[in-house]
Amino acid sequence: MYDRILLPTDGSEASSRAIEQAIGLATETGAEIHALFVVEDIPYAPEMMDDEVAAQLRSVGEEALTAIREQAEEAGVDVVAALEEGAPHTTIIDYSEAENVDLIVMGTHGRSGLDRYLLGSVTERVVRTAEVPVLTVRMEELEEE
Repeated sequence: MYDRILLPTDGSEASSRAIEQAIGLATETGAEIHALFVVEDIPYAPEMMDDEVAAQLRSVGEEALTAIREQAEEAGVDVVAALEEGAPHTTIIDYSEAENVDLIVMGTHGRSGLDRYLLGSVTERVVRTAEVPVLTVRMEELEEE
């Protein structure tokens, strides 16, 4: 069913459930996981993207990819990790096509209203433009006390 599953991550809590789902699917199907972290270009504020900021973002990406690699290897799943630079949604789509993935598994923050309008949704853009199925995994709602 699936040979290659793409797992884009931003290192956030929302992506942790997607990681679990992707590893579970890979375990069931024998698929290889392609973990991808995209260091986002900031076209509207290029002065903010100096070498120090870029290095920090790459460090966050490496940590996120290492965590995925460790979790997957514990489950006996093969992992290919990649750190790319660019616009997240286009980089994810380009990677999925170049690596011939069968499925993309992504977390979603569940934003709505003004937050979604202002921040946009990488997941939504990927869902609309991907040539392969996209499994979206919503972050668990925090219990109200």
